[in-house]
Amino acid sequence: MTTKWNANLYDQKHDFVSKFGENLVDLLAPQKHEHILDVGCGTGDLANEIALAGAVVLGIDASNDMINSAQQKFPTLTFDTQDAATMDYSHQFDAVFSNAALHWMKQQEKVIDNIYRALKQHGRFVAEMGGQGNIASIVGALRQSMEELQLPYEEQYFPWYFPAAEEYQSMLENVGFTVQMITLYERPTPLQGDDGLRNWLVMFSNNILQQLNDDEKELVYAKCEELLQPTYYQDKQWIADYWRLRFVATKC
Repeated sequence: MTTKWNANLYDQKHDFVSKFGENLVDLLAPQKHEHILDVGCGTGDLANEIALAGAVVLGIDASNDMINSAQQKFPTLTFDTQDAATMDYSHQFDAVFSNAALHWMKQQEKVIDNIYRALKQHGRFVAEMGGQGNIASIVGALRQSMEELQLPYEEQYFPWYFPAAEEYQSMLENVGFTVQMITLYERPTPLQGDDGLRNWLVMFSNNILQQLNDDEKELVYAKCEELLQPTYYQDKQWIADYWRLRFVATKC
């Protein structure tokens, strides 16, 4: 299952992804000359923030469109199209960073193991991802919309992994990480404009709706807006019910 990404729509309507990640860069605290791997770098904004601190950054993403956009925006940085589940680095990085990307990776054990191997001894893994309860209302609206419209909902197309903190801590520890901190927190997230929810669905629901034609997708978008508007549209602003899992782990 491959997720198709629209890099332009991502930058124009979903820049909140990078903006909310800026304080995660502060938690990373990149140092001059450190070698840092940005896993799921998207269009490169946070990789650039890390580089501005003087670190040497490699940004990787499974989407070639995202990587091409990142390289155009930041031509002096290094980016590469790679899947974190198949990357093959060994003791090369002082830190691995990831923002809003890990929950798209269904082969979590492979990803975590590859990140562990990529780190130098005592290297750190600093990341934030969708956690348990993330976008539960949107997922519920998608299911209900498709049911009411008599369109097939395929569980196999669900593209995300939203773990509880205890579950993910165990996965990190199983490969050898020491978890310094891990927290699951609620972060209601404003979406841009009156069409914010629709743009979110166009951007992020491709997998779930992949068996539908364009007209059917439009019906689903409209039904989701109808279902969610009473609770999640306030003062001409859509709010998404995000829950984020943030952690810092160290390679022993």
